[in-house]
Amino acid sequence: MEARFHAHRLTSFTLLNDELVGGSTTEYGGLAVRVILEGSMGFASTSKLTRESAASALSRAISIARASGRGVKRKISLSEEALGRASYKVLARKNFSDIALEDKVSMVREYSGLISSDDIKISSKTLGYGENIEYKFVVNSDGGRVESLTPRVTVFYNIAASNGSRRANKWGHVAGSGGLEILEEQRLTEAIAEDLESLKVSLTKAGPPPKGVMDVILSPEIVGLALHESIGHPSEADRVLGREAAQAGLSYRIDLEGQIGSSAVTVIDDPTIPGSYGFYLYDDETVPARPRKLIDKGYLAELLHNRETAARYGVKSNAAARARDYRSEPIVRMANTYLQPGDYTFEELIEDVKEGVYVKTYMEWNIDEFRLVARYVGLEAYMVKQGRLAEPVRDVLLQIPSREFYSKIDAVGRDLRMYAGLCGKGEPPQPLPVWMGGPHVRLRGVRVG
Repeated sequence: MEARFHAHRLTSFTLLNDELVGGSTTEYGGLAVRVILEGSMGFASTSKLTRESAASALSRAISIARASGRGVKRKISLSEEALGRASYKVLARKNFSDIALEDKVSMVREYSGLISSDDIKISSKTLGYGENIEYKFVVNSDGGRVESLTPRVTVFYNIAASNGSRRANKWGHVAGSGGLEILEEQRLTEAIAEDLESLKVSLTKAGPPPKGVMDVILSPEIVGLALHESIGHPSEADRVLGREAAQAGLSYRIDLEGQIGSSAVTVIDDPTIPGSYGFYLYDDETVPARPRKLIDKGYLAELLHNRETAARYGVKSNAAARARDYRSEPIVRMANTYLQPGDYTFEELIEDVKEGVYVKTYMEWNIDEFRLVARYVGLEAYMVKQGRLAEPVRDVLLQIPSREFYSKIDAVGRDLRMYAGLCGKGEPPQPLPVWMGGPHVRLRGVRVG
């Protein structure tokens, strides 16, 4: 049996074109209960923290497990683990409570004021601010007992701009675990300036996109997104086993082993990075967290596991069980996914490229439900000629199978950079905080356009 008390204290507001258009402050929490009865699992929750409500939730979980176990051929079991008994919290150097709400609105309005340009028309700009103090206390009948307190802060923005008949938009997101110092540490001011420049270049200077087979340099922003979508989600063991088929799709990693990429490719998912948006030290089954290698020097390595999927595969859990709140059951999730840096400078990545393209930022992407083929459309991009950056180009299209993406990487930069996101999965949906990133990479001989 497992019991989890899970609570959030949230404050959020949104500015549209510098004007406050909505906001809220709320607290909510409750108790979640899971049981395994004769090889079948049941889950129930309640927001009422009384003995009677807790007993009722337990009774419902038992009833669900008993009912769902009828006719089930494969019984649920959990991996044997050395579970945590710990209490920890993330320290904030700039506490949310030390700054009045009106001062936070003024702060975000100052960031909004940075979104202006004499060269392009800013059609609209939206900035959202959010802070979340998350408290969890998890105990289970296998001896696990973990208490945690994690504050998180986020600012996201969307800029829609135009120049004549051309239009484009750019989304940005800066977030982490800690206090308001995160916004400075994650360079929110610089991120806004960089995204404005991307829009300006694309709308005023860029020529038509290239077509053909050529070398491609990708920025950390695009590398992080590609890793999250093309190896992170396919490595979730519940997706591989088919549980997520109706909600989030399947995975090409079914029965797939061996080499998927070049020896330059090592992909890691690590919940323990201090200050990261996806930070935790123990998952929601009290398993101690650690870095997980999804690809190791080009070879497929670990799947992401909770205790149930780990038992199915005959391995140990690697602490990937996460739940959004007390109303949600823990399911297999990513945390902070990145490409391990190499030792190339950016100049070295492009110096022997005779003809290619450097894609710095993206405007849109999509991927199929098996995560076999992804499509990325660049916003700011440049031709590379004889080892130097040349003229800017727009709407660069890279549509590439996942295995080809990793096999074509022949050089990896040293400049690791992480980007924040909310990863969606589950039914009902469970958006959870993550980071994704990497350094610049070079892909040899891929088709563009």
